[in-house]
Amino acid sequence: MKRYILLLLAVVTILEASYGQNPDRAKLDSLFNMLQQKNLGMGSIAISKNGKLIYRKAFGIASINDKDTTRADVNTEYRLGSITKMFTAVMAFQLIGEKKLSIHDTLSKYFPQLPNAGRITIGNLLNHRSGMANFTDNTNFDDWKTQPKTHQELLDLIIKQKPDFEPNAMANYCNSNYLVLGYIIEKICNKPYKDVLNDRIINKIGLKQTYYGDSTHDAKKEAASYKYFDSQWKKDKAIFLDDFGGAGAIISTPADMLKFINALFTGKLVNKSSLDTMETMVDGYGMGMFPFEFGPHKGFGHNGKTEGFASSLTYYPEDKLAIAYCTNGEVYHKAKILDGVLSIYFNKSYTTPTFQPVNLSDAVLDQYTGTYTSGPSGIKVICTHDGDHLQLETRGQLMKLEALGNNEFFNKGFGFFFEFDPSGKKLTIKDVESNYELSKSTN
Repeated sequence: MKRYILLLLAVVTILEASYGQNPDRAKLDSLFNMLQQKNLGMGSIAISKNGKLIYRKAFGIASINDKDTTRADVNTEYRLGSITKMFTAVMAFQLIGEKKLSIHDTLSKYFPQLPNAGRITIGNLLNHRSGMANFTDNTNFDDWKTQPKTHQELLDLIIKQKPDFEPNAMANYCNSNYLVLGYIIEKICNKPYKDVLNDRIINKIGLKQTYYGDSTHDAKKEAASYKYFDSQWKKDKAIFLDDFGGAGAIISTPADMLKFINALFTGKLVNKSSLDTMETMVDGYGMGMFPFEFGPHKGFGHNGKTEGFASSLTYYPEDKLAIAYCTNGEVYHKAKILDGVLSIYFNKSYTTPTFQPVNLSDAVLDQYTGTYTSGPSGIKVICTHDGDHLQLETRGQLMKLEALGNNEFFNKGFGFFFEFDPSGKKLTIKDVESNYELSKSTN
């Protein structure tokens, strides 16, 4: 009997240890195969449990040119956008731990010429409470985003603008915070950001496919970015990454991203006190990270976006679960994709969407016809019932809507999803950038 009990306990221990370590690979594969087949997305994902890689998959294309098409694989590298800010925050807290920087230091110590420099602290930069104007807003960004600029030129873009609010009055996401923080790190270390990144993170934890995206790198494995428009993938215009510095210049793979976030949460990059400070949320903002939730599962991480690229990196401490996702072409929103991944991982009810259009009755379609407007965005659309489908007209453009359900529609050619309130009085238009809320006109 004693031997039987010991055997039973051993089996239970093995089962408990393996929970969540073997996700339903077939179901995950089905989701990403569907996205690839339907041209609804492309990219790469990796999942780890207890620091061990348990799933990864690449889908879609890395690049298209006149001669050939390069398929994405698990070694394809992607621009991370604002996930760079997590790396910058980690280096700032390393310097704080070494007493070379203080969370209470003000900008006047490093850049006294910036607006409100005497009242903006390092902590305000870290949790987006500085009030500084965003250097990409109101500066004709589209005209210069592919051109290199000096540090001073980028600082001048901040200096010339009126601050958005008084320091520490509120939180508002702003690239300027981490651009400046990256420059401060350079001043303290007396090295370019790229070299500090290599010393303090990349070489320290052995990241093999993570690097600072300056113009000197021979990006043979880097994916190009695409937008799906007019029923085909079209190459997007890439920004000059060095202009974004500590706010958004890092390139990596999902597997390397997992190494980074696992190292962060296991004390290999910053001490526990610093990690606790990073995790502390004020008005929904931590210091270099944001909160994520999936039911009872609480996580921390960051999202990124830059000209066709989108990314997500999240760690769920109680589950020892990390998920990294990168895309260089997005139609079906990555938030929906990651909800599907988490549902599959945690064995929640989930059916892979087929995006197979359905036929709706005239009565259902008729309730959605009319004119919808949105005051803040100035959008006006006219929805009509034509034959067996709805069509929507806006700004001279006519789109046929395919029904996915009783109140859900999409137009893949333009990359838009449409959701009507069941009453037909509200319409939400969704693309990869934003959601637009419209109301039906009563006249």
